[in-house]
Amino acid sequence: MNSAFRPATDLLVQYARLHRDRRNILTHAVGVPLVVFALGVLLGRPRWDSGWTPAWALWCLTAPWYLSRGQVGLGVAATLLNALLLALATPLAASGSWLVVGVGALLVGWSAQWAGHYYEGRRTDAIDDPTRLLVGPLFVAAEALFALGRCRPLREQIERAAGPTRLRDLTVPA
Repeated sequence: MNSAFRPATDLLVQYARLHRDRRNILTHAVGVPLVVFALGVLLGRPRWDSGWTPAWALWCLTAPWYLSRGQVGLGVAATLLNALLLALATPLAASGSWLVVGVGALLVGWSAQWAGHYYEGRRTDAIDDPTRLLVGPLFVAAEALFALGRCRPLREQIERAAGPTRLRDLTVPA
């Protein structure tokens, strides 16, 4: 089965296996939304005659994917998170500083994630598996729900398969 169409639980377990250090999770909680926001700014600049932008068209294409991975509540949370980020990006996409803001947010977002992988002691595999670009917002939404005490069975299932979160000792090689 194509990895993009696996259930959310499988996708999150695979993603979590590379994201167990709490510092890495924190950097992704900042970096992933910044990347989505940056894409909203950069893809929000071109407007079609209808008023639609590529950013919102992309949201329309990804929303059904999030909602169809078998965890509807989590899919709704990820879809709403992405919509909020795009709504915040929309006015900046129309501003004179759209390119600086968009590229700047993209660089800061990716840098935060790369820094997180330093703490993890593992490189990112988003280049090897582009599905990870979709799973990132799902993971951030899941972590936010976990922090609020929601989706406990999902969290337990992920931790059974990927292990608990930790703080890796940086003096020991990964």
